[in-house]
Amino acid sequence: MLLERYQARVDELLREVRETQRETIIKAGKLIADTVANGGGVFLSGICHSIENDAIYRGGGPIFYKHFSWSLNVEQQGRERPTDGMDASMEGLAAYALKKSRIRPGDVLVVGSVSGRTASVVDLAYEAKKMGVHVIAFISMKYATQVEPVHSSGRKLYEMVDLVMDNCAPAAEGMMDVEGIEAPYAAASGIASDYILWSMTSVAVDELLARGITPGILKSANFPGGNDYNKTVIEPHYEKYGW
Repeated sequence: MLLERYQARVDELLREVRETQRETIIKAGKLIADTVANGGGVFLSGICHSIENDAIYRGGGPIFYKHFSWSLNVEQQGRERPTDGMDASMEGLAAYALKKSRIRPGDVLVVGSVSGRTASVVDLAYEAKKMGVHVIAFISMKYATQVEPVHSSGRKLYEMVDLVMDNCAPAAEGMMDVEGIEAPYAAASGIASDYILWSMTSVAVDELLARGITPGILKSANFPGGNDYNKTVIEPHYEKYGW
């Protein structure tokens, strides 16, 4: 059955992550712990199709993870006209978003692009590094090494960040061949990235506890007493100490 094949392939994927990413996971966790302990912030932004939402403000998650995203809204009128020859590049806009945000030099920004060349993500990482922010990137190196850069710097995401978390997804995502289906089946990056995210979070929490810092871990808001605990204990403590 495809079910058994899929589960076996996931086991293989996670085993590859454990065997190849352990050292980097530990480095990332320690970087996050250092940042939190020193009063800095940790921001998660668009990790492999919004995996960051599995760790931001939810039961069992640390309060110190905060979301970062930005967009450009343009209000306009007028008829549709050709844009031939016009420069449609959005490079540089991320710098304005960062300046308007609560991110500061020395903070940690976690981003993701499976291909390692998504224009908006690369530009965000590029500008964040210029600002003095530590950048951790979730990428499939099997994918990223097979595509060309699109950023004007001539570099891909893995070439400009502090740490690369390789989610070990195959190029173009699908990790299984299924008879009768042309495209590879079952995206790999999401489940692997979530596994890595919680792994490096575990290192960060462990490191903080070893330093005598007990990071706020949220309770489920839908469990009796959970919401009150979060609002009266965890959130006020975070606002005062940052963890």
